Amino acid sequence: MESQEGSSGSQLHVVMFPWLAFGHITPFVQLSNKLASHGVQISFLSAPVNIQRISSSLSSSPLIKIIPVHIPAVDGLPPGLGCTADMSPALADLLKVALDKMQPQIESLLIDLEPHIVFIDFVQHWFPSIASPLIRYQNFPFRSLRSCLRSLLLTNVSKQCENCLTLLLLKSCDEMEGPYLDYISKIYGKPVLLTGPLVPEPPIDKLEEKWEKWLQKFPAKSVVFCSFGSETFLQDEQIKELVLGLEQTGLPFIAVLNFVPDGGGDSNVKLKIAFPIGFAERVQDRGMVHTGWVQQQLILAHDSVGCYVCHAGLSSVIEAFMNDCQLVLLPQRGDQFLNSKLVSGDLEAGVQVTRDDEHGHFNEEDLCTSLLIMGNGKDFLLKKYIQDSFITNFVAEMKRIVN
Repeated sequence: MESQEGSSGSQLHVVMFPWLAFGHITPFVQLSNKLASHGVQISFLSAPVNIQRISSSLSSSPLIKIIPVHIPAVDGLPPGLGCTADMSPALADLLKVALDKMQPQIESLLIDLEPHIVFIDFVQHWFPSIASPLIRYQNFPFRSLRSCLRSLLLTNVSKQCENCLTLLLLKSCDEMEGPYLDYISKIYGKPVLLTGPLVPEPPIDKLEEKWEKWLQKFPAKSVVFCSFGSETFLQDEQIKELVLGLEQTGLPFIAVLNFVPDGGGDSNVKLKIAFPIGFAERVQDRGMVHTGWVQQQLILAHDSVGCYVCHAGLSSVIEAFMNDCQLVLLPQRGDQFLNSKLVSGDLEAGVQVTRDDEHGHFNEEDLCTSLLIMGNGKDFLLKKYIQDSFITNFVAEMKRIVN
């Protein structure tokens, strides 16, 4: 028998079409899982190369269907690529050009699918003519006038695009950003719907043995986990300051560091070059440095991990909260700076590392000091009934809009 929650959204069909970067795709996957559990039908569009990874994170609900989209040929863009994680910044720019060529394909899909609502986060100039109603899903919070203006400027790239938006959907909630959400609605002249912070479900797989064995050597909440995601990269000089700061704390740590995919050599070799002289030998008993993908949620959930140093991507921040990890924030670009100000300022739930005003660089002392201060988590994120209520309310609002 279908649950009451499921029947409440059974007539809704939405299309998800996030920008082809996993920092954008992941929140759409999380939202798809939440909506499907409330009876909403999901059609998820992405490039073929992303489908296996997306499938591994989506629920097995029959209401979710992944639909591959073809990436048009562009001079200089190798065939078979469809995700910025595999690209240099120059190639990622060419992917945007390819996206501009996708109008006929997307239009045909939408005609066939007949969704009630389309969710996007990377507005193309041709969308107004093919999609209505259209929801723009923002995967970042709005903390201040500066962030509001940034969002407005993004929309101003096409006023036409602004007129096509039925409303804005934000990955946020009143508990986190209440004073700013009304302002966003006013400045756009559009309703604002909230998904809540989309706390992910606990992973069902187990932590790899090498990490489990290493982590269990240390007391509860004593290990620092440091990671900046798969698409944020530190310069060599900042890597040196980071690892020296971790060393200076005297705490055990795991640091995950990645490099721009440019075909220019092995990442492990690049990592060794970036290390300070003698660093690896000095920390060999209490420090691990890794390049590549790791089981981030499972590492954060381990009893030994107590602090998370990250780039302030909102999904990473939420994962820290739900695992009761202290947050030390080193934003690198875009909305990460706004997220960091929200968490360290309004929420008082983390510490932002001090940097110089001229270049935005930090040094080992700045990082070490921040690690030894730390902050507090937000308890409301750990209460499942509150998370469920965000989605229940959101589905009800969508039904009201399409009816």
